[in-house]
Formats: sequence, structure tokens, C-alpha cells
Amino acid sequence: MRGRALFVGFEFFYASLRDVIGALILEYGGREYYLDEKGEIRYPPLIMQEPTINKLPQSLVELKFVVTPVEVQPYLDQAANDLQTQKPIQGFRPGKAPYDVVKQNFDEMKIWEAALERIVRARYTHTILENNIDAIGSPAINIDQLTPGQDMKFTITVPVMPTTISLASYDVPLVTKKVREIKNEEVAKALDDLRKMRRQEIVVDKPATKEDLVIIDLEMKKDHVAIEGGTAKGHRVYLSEQHYIPGFTDKLEGVKKGDIKTFKLSLPDEHYQKDLAGKEIEFTASVTDVYELKLPELDDKFASELGVDTLDKLREQVKKNMEEEVEHKADEAAEIELLETLIKQSKFSDMPELLVNEEVRRMFHELTHAAENQGMKMDDYLASLKKTADQVKLDMVPRAIERIQTAVLIKEIALKEDIKVEDEEVDKELDRILDAIKDKETKERVSSPEYRDYLAAQMKNRKTLEVLKKKGIKKAEEQKD
Repeated sequence: MRGRALFVGFEFFYASLRDVIGALILEYGGREYYLDEKGEIRYPPLIMQEPTINKLPQSLVELKFVVTPVEVQPYLDQAANDLQTQKPIQGFRPGKAPYDVVKQNFDEMKIWEAALERIVRARYTHTILENNIDAIGSPAINIDQLTPGQDMKFTITVPVMPTTISLASYDVPLVTKKVREIKNEEVAKALDDLRKMRRQEIVVDKPATKEDLVIIDLEMKKDHVAIEGGTAKGHRVYLSEQHYIPGFTDKLEGVKKGDIKTFKLSLPDEHYQKDLAGKEIEFTASVTDVYELKLPELDDKFASELGVDTLDKLREQVKKNMEEEVEHKADEAAEIELLETLIKQSKFSDMPELLVNEEVRRMFHELTHAAENQGMKMDDYLASLKKTADQVKLDMVPRAIERIQTAVLIKEIALKEDIKVEDEEVDKELDRILDAIKDKETKERVSSPEYRDYLAAQMKNRKTLEVLKKKGIKKAEEQKD
């Protein structure tokens, strides 16, 4: 059939097309076209005018586009088809009326406006990909000129990921990991804590001593009025341990089962209910039981109950565990110090406001979650700080910027060190995670492509940190007192 395009695989080449069909290239809507194998209109590829790209402060990039009427035409054709499909034109099947007919039945500006979204999306996406612009968030779009028959002009401003202007050197150790020695007294205290965990509670009918446990029902009043959250049933008070309210355990020494004791004490100044902080409160404690606490003997039998042959071996195991914990904490402290040092010695581009606000939002969510885990309402926590949510968020901005800078730093070092995570590594880690999950919904989420990408990024970050720590942290054995 004459007028068909020359196909090589699934791509056509405009130069070859002209050579083959020559004069059979036609015009439609002011632009050349040809017919494909189905007789449908197809346009040769256009050389699009590149936008002007300007870097702005605050890690913003401005893209200024000029799209000629010839470049706009394919989008106008599609918009015209959409409009006549939604509202058919008399005498034509939906989508089959020529462009000029559609223009007569609809306001031409309406066709241009309908084409605008596709043009903006297509040109923006093309520019971002072609120029490797690391855009984040939603772009701001301003239409500078939209007049039928003239160049379409629009400006897009988009925040981009910040970068390091200069990266601090990390090829020599910048910090020293400080590991303290575990003393015998610490091991003894840890063993004593193990004994307390396995102690027996024996009900006794005698006055409570400093070593006993007292169970009480508690009521709290201020000026003879019960305070909110001021009642507790079955409240356990270990008289040998420090209580939240200073002097509280002293008031319960000598009580017996069935006693009701009323006394007054002041709440701590840091009490979360600010209207009660530091105020004198009336407490009424109804004693329901007194328990004597019997600790097991610290001997080989005690060690065997914990799965260790002898007391000496238990001591060694406890000390080893404590040394590992101290080593882990020293690792974390050195890592934090190294990153803080690198951030101070590096120079970064401006932080996009969008990114900072998002990080503050995430930090505030973490704070809210932490407060709720401690049984505290966020409003009460804010009241204890004497700050509003907005004030707390403002206080978080410097830390949010530091967290973003840390992420940028890790990304730059990963590129510099050419750190990669192979698919096999991600597969292995995913399998390990999935093996530990029983919940079907969680398994589906972890199996998603989005989670895989997240996991791969986390693994890459961990690899980068390990490389960074090997170079930037002096090992513990190298430390000289």
C-alpha cells in the first residue's frame, strides 16, 4: 500500500521515510504527516526546542519552556479528539471529525487548554530525565503565554536534592572509638539484677520493711478534689527502689495489709501536668497486700537455672555481654561523631524548604509516637514543655537540616566509592525478612517493588557507612591513653 512508513523493528527513521515515500508526505494542521500501515496519521519526530535551565537559591531549578505551534499540534489533535468524543459533533462519528471542524464547534482556546496539561507533563518529564535533574516534590507551574496560533510559554520551578559543594576528606581517621573497661563492681550489680528478676514474692502478715513489695489502691486529690488520672488499682511499690514522687516509699514503710494511710507530698517540678507540677497533693493508699522478696542464692545452682554450668562461667558470660554492649555503644558514638565531623567540614548547597518541612514532619511524627509509647498524650507533652506544636517543629529545623545533610553525604560517598548492591544480595535479605514474617498482609507489603527499592537503598547506605567507618574511625586497639 502506497504511503506506508518504513519500519525497522519497531522504530522508523525520518530520513529513510522521506527517501521511500517522498512526495507522499502530506500536511495536516500546518504540519507534515504520513500514514502508517493501518492508514492512521503519524507525525515524523520533531526536534524540540530545549528549555532554558536556571539554578536558583534554596536548591530550586527553573525551567523555561517555549513550545512552537508546530510542536503543539499533535497535542491539539489529541485534545480535539477527546473533546469530540466526550461531546460528538453532528454528522461525524466520535473522534473522526477533522481538526478544523472541531475548532469551529469548540472554542479554540478550549482545545489549547485541554492540550496544555499533556504538553507540560511531557516536556517536564523529558527535560528532567534528559538533564538528570534530581527533582523532588511537586513542581510549581506558571503559564506565561497561552494564545492559539502563537508559541506556548510556561515556567516550571522545582526543588532538587541538595548536593555537596565540597566534600570533606575521610581517607585518614577523624575520630577515635573510645571503649571503656567493664569493672568488677558492674558485673556484680548485673548479677544482683539477675537475682532480682528471679526473686520470689511471698505474702506476709507483718509491717512492710524497706526490702518489701507493697500493693496499694491509690487516690490522689488536690484541695479535696480528685485529680485527672489520679487513681490506680493494684499499684506495685518496691520500697527499696526510688519512686517517681520523692518520699513516697518512706510513707509506706511499716504499713500492713488492710491499712489505709493518707499523707501529703509534692509532685516533681517536671511533672507532665504543668498545673500540678511542684504542687502539694493528698495521697490515700489502701494496702491490699505486703510481699516479702526472697532472692535466690548466688551460686552454681542459680547459674545452672540460667543455662550456665557454674557461677564463674556465668560471671564470664555476663562480663562478655556487657563488653559487647559497651563496644556497640562505642561504635554508635564514633559513627555519630564521624558524621557530625564530616558535615561540619563539608559544604552543602541550600536545603530546599520542601525537604526541610518534610523532614520536620517526619521528626514530629516520631516524637508523637515516642510520647504515646510512654503512655503520654502529645498535648500533655507539649504542655510540659510549655511550647506549641509549631514551636517544637521550629526547634527541629536545625536537626532536620543535619539529617538531610547526612543523607546527602552518604549518597555522595556511595557515588565516589562506587558502592553497589547486587540483586542477589537484596534477594537474600528479602528472603531472610520474609522467613520471619507470618502476617499475610505484611508479607505482601514486604514483597512489593517499592519495599524492595527501599531495602536496596538501606543496604547501600549500610555498605557506605561501613566503608566510611573503616577509613574515618581509629580502631579501639589503636587508642592510646
